[in-house]
Amino acid sequence: MISRELLVDRTPVNSSCISSLGYSAAHEVLDIEFRSGLVYRYFAVPPDAFASLLAAPSLGAHFNRAIKSRFDYARLNDAEP
Repeated sequence: MISRELLVDRTPVNSSCISSLGYSAAHEVLDIEFRSGLVYRYFAVPPDAFASLLAAPSLGAHFNRAIKSRFDYARLNDAEP
């Protein structure tokens, strides 16, 4: 499993529940920062899954449908929701 210390740059996105996204194709990790301030890392996310997320009309709905329960994850910060 990829280290939680791997730095992945995140880019702000236009979403009511997601603040920013970052993706490393080399490591197939997806970092998602939510509006609550919590940041999660999803592992073994293939490039096409990330591309589908970016192309979705609703990032939050697509995340809930196609990412959230499909990939293993770890919380990266201690922000309180």
